Amino acid sequence: MARKSTQVAIGGVAAALCLLLMFCTGLVPFATYALPALAGVVLIAVVAEMGWRTAMVVYAAVALLSLGIVPDREAAMLFIFFFGYYPVIKGLIQRLPTKVLQLVIKFVLFNVAMILSYLIIIYVLGIPDILESFGDFGKYSALVLLGMGNVVFAVYDFALTNIVDVYHCWFRPKFLRKL
Repeated sequence: MARKSTQVAIGGVAAALCLLLMFCTGLVPFATYALPALAGVVLIAVVAEMGWRTAMVVYAAVALLSLGIVPDREAAMLFIFFFGYYPVIKGLIQRLPTKVLQLVIKFVLFNVAMILSYLIIIYVLGIPDILESFGDFGKYSALVLLGMGNVVFAVYDFALTNIVDVYHCWFRPKFLRKL
């Protein structure tokens, strides 16, 4: 019984922290992209302490709640379509036999998620202002931005790997000895 209560407590605290970060996306313009990524990083602790299934439940709860309370719809969609679940499944992807296969799956997942999220933002949620924000880049601006997004994703993936290492080797032994 103590395991379930710990699971609920860690999940609740992580969900609250994720929602707080998501709610703050309207404060700073660049936060639309940075805070959903940071909210996903919070789920690393849930994966480490309670496993990926519990982390996926927390992700689902935050995704559903963010649809209703997060003022920035673009940030909510980015969390739902990629940044929320990627830190959870990253460890599963890294269990694949070769690095090349891991990289291919990671980048395909990222590109499909970004394309789907922006299609939904533009055509389902009816936020065409995003198309206007491309400005004078021309008709290839979406491809240029996706290419730059892939570079940023590579840095994000590298950072996640290091954050997981720091969590396991430094933070957990120093602050969470009793768990």
